[in-house]
Amino acid sequence: MLNIDLELIKKYDKPGPRYTSYPTAPQFNNSFTAEKYLDEVIRTNNQKNPPHLSLYFHIPFCDTLCYFCGCNMIITRNRERIKEYINYVKNEIDLLRSYIIEGRQVVQLHWGGGTPTHLNPDEINDLKKYINNNFTFFVEAEQGCEIDPRGLTKEHLEALSNSGFNRISMGVQDFDENVQKAVNRIQPEDMTRQIVDWLRELKFQSINLDLIYGLPFQTVKSFSKTVDAIIDISPDRIAVFNYAHVPWLKKHMALINPEDLPVPEEKLQILKMTIEKLTSAGYLFIGMDHFAKPNDELAIALHDKKLYRNFQGYSTHAGADLLGFGITSISQIGKCYAQNTKKEIEYYNMLNENSLPIERGYYLSDDDILRRYVITKIMCDFELDFSDVEKKYNIEFEKYFSSGLDSLKEFIEDNLVQIRDRKIIVTEMGRLLIRNIAICFDWYIEQNADKAKYSKTV
Repeated sequence: MLNIDLELIKKYDKPGPRYTSYPTAPQFNNSFTAEKYLDEVIRTNNQKNPPHLSLYFHIPFCDTLCYFCGCNMIITRNRERIKEYINYVKNEIDLLRSYIIEGRQVVQLHWGGGTPTHLNPDEINDLKKYINNNFTFFVEAEQGCEIDPRGLTKEHLEALSNSGFNRISMGVQDFDENVQKAVNRIQPEDMTRQIVDWLRELKFQSINLDLIYGLPFQTVKSFSKTVDAIIDISPDRIAVFNYAHVPWLKKHMALINPEDLPVPEEKLQILKMTIEKLTSAGYLFIGMDHFAKPNDELAIALHDKKLYRNFQGYSTHAGADLLGFGITSISQIGKCYAQNTKKEIEYYNMLNENSLPIERGYYLSDDDILRRYVITKIMCDFELDFSDVEKKYNIEFEKYFSSGLDSLKEFIEDNLVQIRDRKIIVTEMGRLLIRNIAICFDWYIEQNADKAKYSKTV
């Protein structure tokens, strides 16, 4: 069991990036164009061994509004609107696919949202068939989809399974009825259990359940019951996210009464209880929000130092170029990031003009690439070998990162980090504060060049 020191959490519970990219998304700019993105696609095509591909499809539609949601979503029951969107996603596939050489296999695919299963089974089959016909998939490719059990039928899951999906992620948040009413997401425990039973019957390889702490009316006692139920359901992976109440960014969050949210002390006690229960039950703490059974590929990748991090969070496929499709989706290919426009009409208009719907992006400098490597290693391996960095980038580590190493001194004093044999080694407790540790090597924060407002690190 991982024992949590709440005093350390309080000390370091400050705003910071989640590092699904470096530089982080606030550094993206509108001067980055679709032409620059395509130049990078072509450059990676021409490498001796072009990287494999990871595909992300953003399906933004939802049936109802969850007040806690921080995703880019659209509430609609207009089936014609959904069909139009799917057709334009196909157009985007056609346009981008023409620039990608044959032989670049897909090792990973993910549908996120929104609610991808707001598509009906026929729409799921239709879009996935189109994707399958346009890309070559590795035999054992990870193919995941986010689902919402409300309104879900077994036919939805059969459509996912038959079209090649083998991993499912499902939001639970909290089984407490008072919490569910306060956030407008009524999802009884027996509904979740039924879906998990179907998923196992259909032999999906991995099931992930998401929890959120910090929601209205949550207490240590009430959330403990939810955690016990989740342990009994026994998913392969569990994500435990911190609710960030930001109504100035997400207006619908104003529908949550801030007075109903747990006070900071209670919220930290909820986190402590959750981590200790899950690790006592045999789940490994992967880092930040993620837990996995020891035989899960995420845990194996952590052990083998093959864990990776991108815009979908922790991944097992380092080195793959990520191509994003649909509004708001972000691509990470070669030396650049590219984000699609967030508005439907702009997305459609740009594709009608035979142009990729890129709204903004970022081209990495040599320093960015070096720091991305360092931060990714810290976030994923929880260890960094100075010699490895020096050989790869031809620098003197202690000199290049003197400021970052100075910033680590406080973490070393608190036994969150150790430095031995010219290696940074993050302790078990340090994994909980890994965002804070990674910040030490972030040039933009060091130079006060990053003015973004981030959620707190715990």
